[in-house]
Amino acid sequence: MSIWQYANPKKFMDTTGPLLPWIGGASLLCIVTGLVWGFFFTPDDYRQGSTVKIIYLHVPSALMAINAWFMMLVASLIWLIRRHHVSALAAKAAAPVGATMTVIALLTGAIWGQPMWGTWWAWDPRLTSFLVLFLFYLGYMALWAAIENDDTAADLTSILCLVGSVFAVLSRYAVNFWNQGLHQGASLSLDKEENVADVFYYPLLVSIAGFVLLFIFLVFLGTHTEIRARRMRALLARERMV
Repeated sequence: MSIWQYANPKKFMDTTGPLLPWIGGASLLCIVTGLVWGFFFTPDDYRQGSTVKIIYLHVPSALMAINAWFMMLVASLIWLIRRHHVSALAAKAAAPVGATMTVIALLTGAIWGQPMWGTWWAWDPRLTSFLVLFLFYLGYMALWAAIENDDTAADLTSILCLVGSVFAVLSRYAVNFWNQGLHQGASLSLDKEENVADVFYYPLLVSIAGFVLLFIFLVFLGTHTEIRARRMRALLARERMV
């Protein structure tokens, strides 16, 4: 059985459609559990106080903001190489979700950073690269909206996605590239000594799982919507020809 069979729109919708309620329910359960556990059942940090609890929103949204773009990159490459329409539509559906996650990450980062840095914004490498990434999200969505031909729009947005991936990488590794930045290091790491304390770590993992499932749910739902919209346009075009 080949994975490319799911490039067929009908196969994709028949397979993912029944999963949507389960993924949506699991995402809601994980997000509510992670946030309630984190905000109400974990102690204040000895240095940052209760402000640290915004980690349960900031870290998952920041991770998804970056990884949503990487998902769009993979889908765009599949479109450019194999011309599968579902991959292009999945990338299109992921863009508003990734943009929203980027906004949440920027806002929660400002709220978290203000007590620590004494300012709502600083031209820190990671913050700046995140802002540029958000602008790429806006440009990507605007390009889709500006071009009437779907295949041409998919081609141009895929190229834009390739260029924007540079900033997605910078957003992820800016702290490693520029040690002088204000932004702290990663909250989650393969190096156990760099991770947050276990009391914050486990609810954070639950919250991250919820955001990942929410992203999958919204991308599947958005892709279904895009497929139906394209079918509707095709039917209307045939009626006009008749």
